[in-house]
Formats: sequence, structure tokens, C-alpha cells
Amino acid sequence: MIGFLDGLVFDVSTDHFILCVGGVGYDVLASTQTLADVNMLIGQNMKVWIYSHVREDAFQLFGFLTKPEKEFFLQLLKVNGVGPKMALSIMSGARLNQIQDWIEASDAKALSSLPKVGKKTAEQIILSLQGKLVRVESKVKGAAAPKIANETHRQVSSALVNLGFKNQLVDQFIASLDMAITLEDGVRQGLQKLTGQKL
Repeated sequence: MIGFLDGLVFDVSTDHFILCVGGVGYDVLASTQTLADVNMLIGQNMKVWIYSHVREDAFQLFGFLTKPEKEFFLQLLKVNGVGPKMALSIMSGARLNQIQDWIEASDAKALSSLPKVGKKTAEQIILSLQGKLVRVESKVKGAAAPKIANETHRQVSSALVNLGFKNQLVDQFIASLDMAITLEDGVRQGLQKLTGQKL
């Protein structure tokens, strides 16, 4: 099975992106949040954690920007009735730490608001995963996930980390960003400020 892929982001679509590795374009399914981050990296190299789903009629790759995201995806697959595409749909419905908070709080109503999740599935998710979650914010390179002011800042941070900049330096830069900055300007300013400070 494929554990991760390291290659050039060739194209991004509504539910997947193409990663070119060694002259081969891999079609990788991903959540909407991941696709938004990857869209900023077209033409650049990045590493993607991979889950390979093999069936008689298909071989599908699911991609994640961080290992904790992949681990949460694998946890969702343990829930009765949740397959890979449904798990990805769930992860597209809200930030992962928010979804995990709902699970730990037994908030079936909030979970039911996620795509393709009904009341019965929400209750099954809580029953299966409550108290067993590998918290997304607890395993980002051995430290707590940065407290990011808004979604644009989160996307800028993710893009810069995937370009190889140190988490600590990225966090410091993000803290200095204007609240109203656009994603494109945030990434451009980050590249200007952090160049020369890569791992």
C-alpha cells in the first residue's frame, strides 16, 4: 500500500487533485479543506499522506496534508456504515477539531448537520469513537496546533508548512498577519519573509 506521495501538484478539481510523481499523475481524492490548501500549491512540490482503497472495480487514493488528519479518517472508517467517501464528506463539513469536539460532547445534533450524516449515523459515530480519538491538534510535529484567527490564516499556515517552513516560524508569521488579508497575499508575504529559513 502507498503510505505517502511526494511530487508536483499538477491540477486541482472539485473533489480531487493530481499529483505528478516520477512522471506519473496520481488522482488523489481529498476533503474540501485540503483541496483549498492544495490549490495554492499548483506547480509546486508537496508531500501527501495517502490511504489506498482497493476494490474489485476500483483503486482509489485518498490524500491528507497531515498524519493526524489521516488517522482521524481511519478512525471514521471503523464506524459501522461509514466508508471512505462518506468519511471524506464528513471531514469536508467542518474543521476536524470541531468534529472531534462534537463527538466527545455527544452532540449528535451537530454531527447530523454534516454532509451525509443522519441521526443514526451520528449516534453510531459517537458510540464508536468517543474517548478513543487521536486529537488532531495534539500531533502536529509533536506540538499543539497553532491557534489561528480565521480560515484564511489556517490555509496560509498549511500552505507554508507544506512548502517546508518550520511550524514555529510559520506560527510567528501568522500571528503578525492582518485579519483581512487574502490567501494569495498571505502566502506571498510568507514566502518573502520566511525564505532562507527552511528546514
